[in-house]
Amino acid sequence: MFQYFYHMQRYLIKDILLVNEGKIVPTDVLIEGERFGKIAPQIQVKTQVTEIDGHGKYLLPGIIDDQVHFREPGYTHKATIHTESRAAVAGGVTSYMEMPNTYPPAVKLEILQQKYEIAARHSLANYSFYLGAANHHQDEILRLNAHRHEICGLKIFMGSSTGELLVDDISTLENIFASCELPITTHCEDEALIRLRLQQARAQKGEALTAADHPWIRNEEVCYRSSSFAVSLAKRYGTRLHVLHLTTADEMHLFSADIPLAEKQITAEVCVHHLHFTADAYSKLGNLIKCNPAIKAAHHREALWQALLEGRIDVIATDHAPHTWEEKQQPYLQAPAGLPLVQHGLLLMLEYFRNGKISLEQIVEKMCHHPAICFQIRDRGFVREGYFADAVIVDMQGTTPVDKEHLFYKCKWSPFESHRFPARISHTFVSGHLAYVEGKFNESQMGKRLLFNR
Repeated sequence: MFQYFYHMQRYLIKDILLVNEGKIVPTDVLIEGERFGKIAPQIQVKTQVTEIDGHGKYLLPGIIDDQVHFREPGYTHKATIHTESRAAVAGGVTSYMEMPNTYPPAVKLEILQQKYEIAARHSLANYSFYLGAANHHQDEILRLNAHRHEICGLKIFMGSSTGELLVDDISTLENIFASCELPITTHCEDEALIRLRLQQARAQKGEALTAADHPWIRNEEVCYRSSSFAVSLAKRYGTRLHVLHLTTADEMHLFSADIPLAEKQITAEVCVHHLHFTADAYSKLGNLIKCNPAIKAAHHREALWQALLEGRIDVIATDHAPHTWEEKQQPYLQAPAGLPLVQHGLLLMLEYFRNGKISLEQIVEKMCHHPAICFQIRDRGFVREGYFADAVIVDMQGTTPVDKEHLFYKCKWSPFESHRFPARISHTFVSGHLAYVEGKFNESQMGKRLLFNR
């Protein structure tokens, strides 16, 4: 096994089933240095190469997760860029885009640069970081525009945040949508309505609220009021908008499947936990699945699946958001929102493939190709000659247990504990570097900063 770690620059993957660009084809794949060198049947190589037998396995482009929270700096008791990027790579995620609600919040480019410096030293996966919007830092938007090739986008919390990162002033939002030349990503929940519904819930139940009350407090109207407003702003100003973690049937008509993705100005994302859990799961998992926006009733989940498969929703992500076990054991009102998912997002979707809900080609489209197209990521997201060699080998004959021994999150818990996924990730390549193989990491090389064709 360890021979792979000593021949890091040239790999020949033989007789693999390549899932790429809407097809599954048997082929060989040659990785030379950081990039795919050749993709063809029966490749013969005269020079030294490390050969990997891919017979019976699948090769996917590396997963691009457009929404994660790795907590560094400021909350490193929950997670670090090092620990969570390792978990990402173990889950087949080769590139991620990380959110600004760290401490201090990343609302200035100087703070953002510190995160890039940490990642350059410690991230096993490729990386980019969002700048956070704020009511009182609009001058940063103009500075951000000059870095459109180097930064994934601007994140606006239109609800469900605190301090500098909550943008709830309408004139500020209009100025941001009018001036930002990078993709704007939004967390869409109406903060005023959340506060009102929380006040009503407390009037009825006092401090006895539980996680089961979460989807009532953060209901369909909370989401729709905000997302419809964001879409209206994007249409008014011609802004490139990507709406994150949709959760309701009500919102689906806001998005279109009528034009090619590369031509869309307004795109949408769904997260794996909203495709999997329903509100019924609060009775068993409680605060462990408390997240914002809330997991809702089963008919909303089915509407998300329908919109995903028909093309209204463009991207599948995780919104990986770890907290410590102790934090999650607090009463509902004190327990933080978010759950760790980046290690198991692909495996969960592969389980839905096994159950006939989604095809392998669609998984690759929504988790690899589409994030690359949405954000115009340079030379990634596809298995193409000359592209960076971000790739995952999946064994559909294997299984993956979810237990503490096999969890790489710093928080060391998962909502899927005691479950066994009916697939296994055997190898993960990050920019040509074999970063993970058969449960072992090779951290002799870190991931690279993502660049964008804008």
